[in-house]
Amino acid sequence: MSGLRLFAGYAIALAIGVPLGLVLARAPAIKRALGPLLLGLSSVPSICWLPLAIVWFGLSEAAIQLVIVLGAALPVTLATESAVRQLPPTIERAARTMGARGPTLLFRVLLAAALPGILTGAKMGWTFALRSLMAGELLFVSGGLGQLLETGRDLADTALVLGVVVVIVLASRASERVLFGPLERVVARRWGTVAS
Repeated sequence: MSGLRLFAGYAIALAIGVPLGLVLARAPAIKRALGPLLLGLSSVPSICWLPLAIVWFGLSEAAIQLVIVLGAALPVTLATESAVRQLPPTIERAARTMGARGPTLLFRVLLAAALPGILTGAKMGWTFALRSLMAGELLFVSGGLGQLLETGRDLADTALVLGVVVVIVLASRASERVLFGPLERVVARRWGTVAS
């Protein structure tokens, strides 16, 4: 249950965060309008979004998904914006000289060149998504690991609480070794930041 919620919310956060970060990096007027707001919102703990999510969606899966998406999308957005903005201008100039324009310039050149920074943001987003998931599941009966933590607390069952914490730590380490670690090595080799 927790895994499905996590992957669904994280996928939505990536789908929102990467394009929004690209828009912020490429459109100064939008950056001036939305940048300070997004930076301020990124400092809000994800648990603070839960009351609003419950008002909008009630005690439902949608409420937990909203908390996960808001928790994860903001770091992905800010990391993408920073990664694209910090690209050397020579990359875009060289691409334009070779005829890259429009979507080709955005997706095949700029996003590709910024991929190491975007991957760092995606990794941060995953961590925030996991934290947001636990916060959402702790606060109302919904199944999943957060609900097991709440049950352990209600029963004063230290072993159950510690067992769930160990599962969360192991899941986090597994995602690092199985997903992000290999991706980072591939990107590092491809972009020449480590030896082949």
